[in-house]
Amino acid sequence: MANDLERTYSREQQRLGREFDEPTLTPSLARQLSQAEKNVILSPIRIEEEDDHLRPDHGDDDREKSPPQSSLEAEERAPQKKIIKFDEADPEQPNNWRQRKKLYAVFVAICTVMNSTITSSLAAGATKPISDRFNETNESRLILPTSIYLVGYTCGPLIFGPLSEQYGRKSSMVVAFAIFTIFSICAAVSPNYAALVIFRLLVGIAGSCPIVVVGGICADVYHDPQSRGRAMALFMAATTFGPILGPPISGFISQLSWSWAFWIGAIISGATWPILLLMPETYAPVILKARAQKLRKETGDESIIAPIELEEANLNHIVTVVLTRPIRMICFEPLVLFTCLYLSYAYAIFYIFFQSYPIIFTGIYGFNAGLEGLTFLPIGIGAIISAGFYLAWDSILNRARKQNKPWARKEEMRRLPLGCLAGPFFVISLFWAGWTARKDIHWIVPTLAGIPFGMGYLCLFMSLLNYLVDAYEIFAASASAASSFSRSSFGAVLPFAAKPMYRTLGVAWACSLLGFLSLAMCVIPFVFIKYGYRMRERSRFCQYLAEKKKEEAEAVEREKVGKGGTEDRR
Repeated sequence: MANDLERTYSREQQRLGREFDEPTLTPSLARQLSQAEKNVILSPIRIEEEDDHLRPDHGDDDREKSPPQSSLEAEERAPQKKIIKFDEADPEQPNNWRQRKKLYAVFVAICTVMNSTITSSLAAGATKPISDRFNETNESRLILPTSIYLVGYTCGPLIFGPLSEQYGRKSSMVVAFAIFTIFSICAAVSPNYAALVIFRLLVGIAGSCPIVVVGGICADVYHDPQSRGRAMALFMAATTFGPILGPPISGFISQLSWSWAFWIGAIISGATWPILLLMPETYAPVILKARAQKLRKETGDESIIAPIELEEANLNHIVTVVLTRPIRMICFEPLVLFTCLYLSYAYAIFYIFFQSYPIIFTGIYGFNAGLEGLTFLPIGIGAIISAGFYLAWDSILNRARKQNKPWARKEEMRRLPLGCLAGPFFVISLFWAGWTARKDIHWIVPTLAGIPFGMGYLCLFMSLLNYLVDAYEIFAASASAASSFSRSSFGAVLPFAAKPMYRTLGVAWACSLLGFLSLAMCVIPFVFIKYGYRMRERSRFCQYLAEKKKEEAEAVEREKVGKGGTEDRR
């Protein structure tokens, strides 16, 4: 099996060197090639083997054997490939784009995320009209239009996250958004309840693509952690506001017809299409591939290639290496595993609210579906406040780094303190809501409990997702896919237990149970601050990235020394 991580790193780091004037492969580039590729791409230089311990995706059984002597002789006779790279200041390298172009790419990505997240909760505000239309009274089945959407969120990331690292961000998003739009329309014209559930599943699968890919887009256009973190904060605010807007929209408009709850989603997606089609590709390897194709056409020189074109693109490679990477990260990367666990629990509580808020505000206070949907808005207010926390912490950290304070140099201190702050907000919110939701207490009091929940929710996501992106960099889409897969699994399953739990324990003790579990989860960011460095040291992915960065730095230094020597001789 070819070395997946070696190829991924190399194609993401094409920022150095000249464009395509190198007639032979350097040893570092040659190491990217699988054995089959070495037999095709012919070079007179010696091909060095990678140490096995630096190959996180490369098992002991995959060691490559030396090619036959006849193949080596054939290599020497064949034309040499010219591998193009981005120059450090190349204007087509996404990190070098003008700020306006970067912001447009992030804006489009956030718009597609808003489409997906609003649609995720549209069914929650139209439960009664859907029940009346399809004569469906089973409580568990009426949860399906919302939960099955999140089941789609568990499947889609494992497909679209890795494929966006293979074929580019824009192409993945356009294909997924086309599926999303088509089945949003199908959901609105569903002939029966079973069809509605199936169409919602398909919409959810396609809708997961922007949620996974937007992290990769932010990493593509912002290599600076500070700028990337701010872009990610905007994205995560969108993922918070989307589900909040769904219930009030569908709660009011479904009074006209159950189908209007889903037509709204289709209309919003239709309005997003023009800006999506105008979005530039942000994935550097795909941009290089387009450049290589253009140069081959203009010059007639078929030896000009981009690094991504050296990869295996067969189905076996995609299935066994590319698509399995998020699962392997969950299983073998403690940082990913525990991040997924905490985010999944927080996400599940959010979607449990879609079942518990009707019990509280319709059952206790007599709200209709539209008014009950409005009670989610304080969560959005809390999210806005937490965005202010993020910017304030960013300023504090920058000031501390300028003063060379030792604590500010720790990578874990860049993101995780906000995660430490998030846990107590969850606990306060849940106990507040549980013990104030009574007829003798005004409805505004439990409604305002959403503010600390929104603060904790967004602080947690901004902290831990940014930490994952910083730690895994070029594998950000796969790490995000792992996170999306796990939290969507929790969000799809746990709401089924919400109504039985609230009716058995009562509102106060059901919220308290969630609060106690939140208290136990609080420890995770603190553990990361103390032991995160050791976890990254032992991570095969992080070790690999560190080694490649070291090699890149040494190569740049050698290049500078070489250029200096040449100028002296002149």
